[in-house]
Amino acid sequence: MHINAWFPNFTQRAFFPALLKIESGKISTIQAIDQSGLSNKQLDAWPYILPPLVDAHVHIESSMLTPFRFAEEAARHGTVATVSDPHEIANVIGLEGCNFMSKNAQKSGLKIFFTAPSCVPATPYETAGSTLGADELDKLQKEINWVALGEMMNFPGVLIQETEVEAKLSLAKRLKKPIDGHAPGLGGDDLKKYIQAGISTDHEAVTLAEAREKIQAGMKILIREGSAAKNFDELAPLIDEFPDQVMLCSDDLHPDDLIRGHINLLLKRGVQKGLDLFNLLQAASSNPVNHYQLPVGQLRVGDPADFVVVKDLKEFAVIATYVNGRDQIDVSGNLLQQAPEENPAALPHFAFKPKDFEFLGSSGTYRIIVAQDESLLTGDEIHLLQATKGLVQPDLDQDIMKLVVVNRYQFSKPQVGWIKGFGLRKGAIAGSIAHDSHNILAVGTDDRSICEAVNEVFSIGGGIALTDNHKLSSLSLSVAGLMSNRSASEVAALYQDLTQQACALGSTLRAPFMTLSFMALLVIPALKLGDQGLFDVNQFKFVDPFVGS
Repeated sequence: MHINAWFPNFTQRAFFPALLKIESGKISTIQAIDQSGLSNKQLDAWPYILPPLVDAHVHIESSMLTPFRFAEEAARHGTVATVSDPHEIANVIGLEGCNFMSKNAQKSGLKIFFTAPSCVPATPYETAGSTLGADELDKLQKEINWVALGEMMNFPGVLIQETEVEAKLSLAKRLKKPIDGHAPGLGGDDLKKYIQAGISTDHEAVTLAEAREKIQAGMKILIREGSAAKNFDELAPLIDEFPDQVMLCSDDLHPDDLIRGHINLLLKRGVQKGLDLFNLLQAASSNPVNHYQLPVGQLRVGDPADFVVVKDLKEFAVIATYVNGRDQIDVSGNLLQQAPEENPAALPHFAFKPKDFEFLGSSGTYRIIVAQDESLLTGDEIHLLQATKGLVQPDLDQDIMKLVVVNRYQFSKPQVGWIKGFGLRKGAIAGSIAHDSHNILAVGTDDRSICEAVNEVFSIGGGIALTDNHKLSSLSLSVAGLMSNRSASEVAALYQDLTQQACALGSTLRAPFMTLSFMALLVIPALKLGDQGLFDVNQFKFVDPFVGS
């Protein structure tokens, strides 16, 4: 087959009209076309060919879609490859989950690569469904040939040279695999020590100053633009400042955002900001391909025919996404494969009573988690709460309500804490997406509503749920309580409906379910609630929610 299009010349940093020929899934010819015989109208009608777009770090599970269904939607936006960390499902069912992700991804048309989850569980201070040590990761390498050691969230363990952490780092070095980092706010000598351990990337930088320090210390920065954490606007100047040291990623992307676009939207936004297009393309394609040594074509003769066809260099609307010479989108916009139906590790059927969510105590001051919109970071405040008959009460006038964590793996008493920032005036929301151990999280205004929402999550085998005046709505995520076999458009529509209902309950957050899912992540400052208690991430220890009378 052949395509007439505008083709990029990375040396001259310009596009030229060319004939691209594909044979046996590879680029056989790139031939410049003489423009003299063509009218401006003809040339203006030609599309543009771009190198394959790569998401350099994504947890596919956060899309609430299986890898196949994720690929189905990502292909529509020009994504050819991803570097995917399956530590969400690994925390639930270990190696079985990693293997499921790999096999399911292979049935799609995209090039989905996996890293080895380095922190399962993320900390020893919560209950997860699995533990993966260096021996398990060595076994996983033989099964799915992971391309890197996944984000090393346990940066305190790196700094003190914890034995198990050192074993995982040594394994990656022995296999000559890159090591991904996760070090929010780390700087100075601790950052240098972290990098000296062999860690080469970070996607947690949120300010230019932090990102520049990490780049100058030798790291590569993955600019993250997901559903909860949005850092592109702040960090975009790095693309022109350090074009060889930057990549683009989504990290966590919910389905309603994925259906709007993927890495192609960052190209559009970057161009609107006046960034150099070829630097953007380098960050979106060749940098991750080269860093992770991915077998992805780079628009050279003899390479796999992996590329994207777009209408123009302004909107970046995708016409076709080619992988190994095959367009992944048919004329109706559907992926050219049939989705497999698999449902590993649905939740058990636990049931709770409203009394299980009571908070026993006296009137006094309590530590309060403060949720922040579009951020994984939380605040830590102290507020006065009143007790009635030995039960501490929420204060909705101050936007303070209950946050609960329920162990999904064994029946036990829920942990109850206090949170502000959700804005609910009634009802409750809950979900089985709770990074990273994926116990059940819920936030609500009263015990009965919280109980109803939690029980609904268990009754549907995992998912997200909402209760409004005892009327329940939910979205089933029957694949490990994290993903659905439904299409992206179906899941997105259901998710958007639940989000709108949460806003009707009073929530002021753009994505309340996404924000909720990070309230038990014990490696992101400042204050979080795990299934074993309230945790101060800065001090890396449990703290008493009660401060004093």
